[in-house]
Amino acid sequence: MIYLTKDDIKKVFSMREALDADKEALSWYSKGEANIPLRTNIDIPEYNGQSLYMPGYVGGENPALGMKIVSVYPDNIKHDLPSVPATMVVLDPKTGIVKAILDGTYLTQLRTGAFQGLATELLSNEDAKTALLIGTGGQGMAQLEAMLTVRNLEKVYVFDIDKSRAKDFCDQARNNFKNKFNTIFESVDNVNDVSEMVDIITTVTTSRKATFDGSKIKKGVHINGVGAYTPEMCEIPSSALINADEIYFDTMDGVLAEAGDIIQPMNKNLLKNDNINGELGQLINGNISGRKSEDDITIFKTVGTAALDVIVADRIVKRALVENSVVEI
Repeated sequence: MIYLTKDDIKKVFSMREALDADKEALSWYSKGEANIPLRTNIDIPEYNGQSLYMPGYVGGENPALGMKIVSVYPDNIKHDLPSVPATMVVLDPKTGIVKAILDGTYLTQLRTGAFQGLATELLSNEDAKTALLIGTGGQGMAQLEAMLTVRNLEKVYVFDIDKSRAKDFCDQARNNFKNKFNTIFESVDNVNDVSEMVDIITTVTTSRKATFDGSKIKKGVHINGVGAYTPEMCEIPSSALINADEIYFDTMDGVLAEAGDIIQPMNKNLLKNDNINGELGQLINGNISGRKSEDDITIFKTVGTAALDVIVADRIVKRALVENSVVEI
């Protein structure tokens, strides 16, 4: 059995490869070739903790099996430990034997960033030059890298409710990507000062209210809603959804059960099932159409699926074995 840290993964697996792995996972998912049970949550009240177990199997030509374990222990911070540790367990689908353990925190960042990047690649205008990233938490840098990977962006505006954190994020982005992209990174104090001029908007927060003014977006914009994953959270404004020409989900069942961005406007009859085009995997498989014109407003909403974790993790392990970049345990 092998163990792969964040640095191990970064050495052998690029964002582009993660994009391709996510595309493969979504394709098989939408073909009905994935078995993704409901997440199991275990409360640990005496330690103010919760442990979450997310197993999954994706079939097809190159099957993958695994389980991600995510724990939420807010008090860990007092002991200088991560409050949301995550671990990915990869099994051999042919034998059921555990073959690898990966850093689940970075895996989640990588596959989620790549997921948004895939939607941006498939749905945004190819000549998109400007983007807005809302939220600079743990997911922020991977979300930014994914956008930069799929579009030749000249400028990315960055917003966070903590202004100093947005500025620090831009400094870090300049350092991270100085030898890879020629993009300008600029923090903004008011998200709506730039929301009406950008070609791509990616919001990745846990906000319970819309993170930008949907009446200010321009024609042709593509919007990614990445952060909100409970019925109470809501990043995408209803006004944007109402005016959208095409709306896509990662998984229909997941979004309709968990995403407040969609559940809330549906409960108010502002949005109906008929307004939803389908799953991104269906678009990949050619079952539904994508953007129809440069002026279309397109929206992608994701809450995540274990199908991404198991496929991306499996492909990382295979690549690490080829590169001989492994640590045996």
